[in-house]
Amino acid sequence: MDEIKQGSHKNIWYGVGRQRIEIPRPVIKSNVVNNPLLNALYIASLGFYPKAKGHFTKRRHGLHENFLFYCVDGYGWYEINGEKYEVGPNEFFILPQNVEHAYASATHDPWSIYWVHFGGITLPDLNNLHTVKEHFKPRHIKDNGEAVTVFNKMYKALELGYSLDNLLFANLCLSQFLSLFIYNSRHHPASIATKTDSVDNAILYMQEHITDMLTLKDISSYSNYSVSRFSNLFKQKTGYAPMDYFMQMKIQQACQQLDFTDKSIKEIALTLGFDDPYYFSKRFKQVTGMPPIKYRSVNKD
Repeated sequence: MDEIKQGSHKNIWYGVGRQRIEIPRPVIKSNVVNNPLLNALYIASLGFYPKAKGHFTKRRHGLHENFLFYCVDGYGWYEINGEKYEVGPNEFFILPQNVEHAYASATHDPWSIYWVHFGGITLPDLNNLHTVKEHFKPRHIKDNGEAVTVFNKMYKALELGYSLDNLLFANLCLSQFLSLFIYNSRHHPASIATKTDSVDNAILYMQEHITDMLTLKDISSYSNYSVSRFSNLFKQKTGYAPMDYFMQMKIQQACQQLDFTDKSIKEIALTLGFDDPYYFSKRFKQVTGMPPIKYRSVNKD
């Protein structure tokens, strides 16, 4: 029947070369929702539509799950929250759960897309993350083929049925798959240096000046923002005030020196820009829950 249908019918595309797996709702209800190893974030369905001519969907109430689209060829568009976006090769976007949306492939050069519906009890928290909200708009992705490789692993596992092992394997791969998109630059370190994100650049700046006692004004000036604007942007993305984050980076470095060197606490404090070892010990305890001398003793082999 699929062979004689063309285009989209009831929000499902029919065309040559399509791949699609939808986990039956009874399987999700019985084997996923009640399993603490699976219910945090799980695959509901996934597929690949090559040159998806006539692909069109409109959902007034959205889906119960999130929807990630990865366009590898051709063009299309989608609408969400009253905004329409064009999508092209090597771009992706995420549609959040329960939000009205529509999407379609272009008529002149229809897209080829990989897509995954994913749900889970952590989805509301995931969708509240600043870094996820950024991807409700289309973003370019740098990919060396890893995303498609992981997709194929999920697909082939689910083709073999819905045993617990297959579900666990596919859904553990899902977290990696999502990270390849949401945290794309982390998977391609060479691109980090050229990122325009002010918060990421500020963190790199902190790392490069870990031995200095930077001020909030130093860091915000480097990022070309006012102190208040930069502080708001930084906390929105990381969940921490900039100086608290910088202090955590210093204490992390201190922990490494306590673990792997014989330097005295005073020496470590000085190398990290602390003139007063007592102040260093106080801040160390605030971050780790114990003073540096105790940290070193409990972490000895």
